[in-house]
Amino acid sequence: MTVSLIITLSLFALAASLSPGPVNLVSLSGSARYGLKTGLNFVTGATLGFIVLFLLIGFSLHYFIHALPWLTRVIQWFGIAFLLYLSYQLFMDDGELTSSNDKGTPTFMTGAIMQWLNPKAWLASVSGISAYIPQAKAEEVLIFAAIYLPICWLSLIAWVGVGIVLGQYFQSPAKMSFMNKTLAILLAASCFMILV
Repeated sequence: MTVSLIITLSLFALAASLSPGPVNLVSLSGSARYGLKTGLNFVTGATLGFIVLFLLIGFSLHYFIHALPWLTRVIQWFGIAFLLYLSYQLFMDDGELTSSNDKGTPTFMTGAIMQWLNPKAWLASVSGISAYIPQAKAEEVLIFAAIYLPICWLSLIAWVGVGIVLGQYFQSPAKMSFMNKTLAILLAASCFMILV
């Protein structure tokens, strides 16, 4: 693999990971509400969940997707349903900063599962592999995944940082509720943008 291809793969991974999407918005809202530790847990789960998905697609699943194009659409609809459910929960949150609301705290597993149901993650994996390593040789897939891992994690950490800063401002339940409702609307809107 050439240096120029590695740079290209890195730029693709950065653009795909840093651009707004469902996982980025949950990273922001979760860290604003629950702090750095929760944010780090969530983004670590999301990053590892994405890498497992990426490797599965790179090693085999992209053949099934090409053979069964309807599979992509089914995955997309399940993902959108899950993300709309998360949007609803975020919208209905009252903004109280008490421990009784910890049931809604984004966890490591939430992050990992969210990536598997995130249409953006599927599209980034399939399009990245198809465009840059169409032969999907095992060595190429592993190198691409190794490039993606730190870039994805650091990109999500950037969203956690923004969440921490916003969390300092949104300390009252009314302000937190307003922020949650705004992010819920953006999360729902991101689902509709995936469809067009």
